Order: sequence, then C-alpha cells, then structure tokens
Amino acid sequence: MKKILASVGIGNATVDTVLAKESVRPGDSVDAVVEVEGGDAEQTVDRIELEVETRYRGEEGYEEATVDRLHLTDGFTVEPDESTSYETTMDIPYATPLTMGDAGVWVDTDLEIGMAVDPEDEDRLDVRPTERMQTVFDAAEDLGLSFRTADCEADPYARYTDRRFVQEFEFRPAGGPFRGDLDELELVFDPSPEALTVYAEVDRRAGLLSELADADERKTSFALPEVDADAARSQLEGTIERLV
Repeated sequence: MKKILASVGIGNATVDTVLAKESVRPGDSVDAVVEVEGGDAEQTVDRIELEVETRYRGEEGYEEATVDRLHLTDGFTVEPDESTSYETTMDIPYATPLTMGDAGVWVDTDLEIGMAVDPEDEDRLDVRPTERMQTVFDAAEDLGLSFRTADCEADPYARYTDRRFVQEFEFRPAGGPFRGDLDELELVFDPSPEALTVYAEVDRRAGLLSELADADERKTSFALPEVDADAARSQLEGTIERLV
C-alpha cells in the first residue's frame, strides 16, 4: 500500500537542491548539493536532472524554456527515510536572461521515478549583468538614456540568435545628445566567453507617415571583446549617431 501511495505522490521521496549562491552572472559556475530524502516506501529513481529554466512571452501567453540541462546521476534505489546527497557544479549558460523586467530564472531539480509522480525542487536565481553588459548599461546612462523595461519574448524568425526567445532592453532619452532625435533604443545581448555582441534597434523621432511604414526603425550590431567602459560608450554613441 505504501508503494501505491508513493506512486501518486503520498509519502514519496523528496529532493532539495542547495545552491552555494543565488546571485549569478551568465557564464558563472555554481556549486550545488542535491539532497534526496526517502519516503515511506522503497523507490527506484531513474535519474536526477537539473535544468536552468526561464519564461518568455509568446503569442498565446507566457511559455517556459529550458536554457540548459545537467544530467546528475543515473538509476539508484532510495530506501524509506534514507538520506543521500550529491555534490555538483552547474554552469550558468551565457544565454541565460537577466532577471530584469518580466524575466524569471530558476533551477528545477527533477527526481524521475517511473510510474510515479516525480518529486521536484525549484530554486530562484538572481541573474545580474556580465561585466561587458554593465559597461553598455553604464554607457546608455551616460548618454542620457533612461532604462524603461526588459522583455523576454519569442523570436520565431531568429532575428538575432538561433534561440526561441530573446531579451530586449528598452531605453528612452531623458536628456543628453539624442534627446529630440531619438524615440527609443532597444538592445539585445548575445554574450559569449570571447565577446559581447550587441544588437541595437533605433526608433527615430520622425513624422507620422514614416512611423506607420516603420521607416523610423533602423538596426545594426557591434561587438565588445573587452571589458572597456570607454570603448562601450564610444561604440554605443557612434551606433546611435549613424542610425538617427
């Protein structure tokens, strides 16, 4: 009877992941301990997997996406009330969104048990900008551009990357050299260990006919191979000047 109850989640084994830190940057590594506690009956665990998950806005509402998956261990048996722990290190993918605006990121630990309800654990992450990204945010502020919002949304036409979604950062001029010429600046980051690629879309201040025809929108990109505040400002300023 205990095995039957465990199969529907009553008296089931449980899993809890303890992360060494919750505040991370894309490209970081995080130590973790996965603790498995046996339930009321012996159970065979097929595998333990950890997934970095996020969500993005699609045409029919929000959808969840797996950014990366770590296979921790294959099958084993957990006895009633038995405690087992596994140590591991998770890499936070460079494609992980920042937790700004509507973006949420979490680590989902899945204890897969055949013919039973799979125990899960969810741990939220606070994903901060990489050093290169921060130089771009600082450059935008120096140029009088005020951060407005960040949106994770579907990218079905792969405009920027081959991923299913992108995170767009929107800025509006609050002052500085582009006030009066610029309505909006949108940035999309594509980071890697070697460089940060920045995709920029400028929405110029134009007449009604130009706006209706989207002729006021222009796009380009640039790369930042180093963490260099002066280079980031120069690249961003020059990009906007060419497009407005």
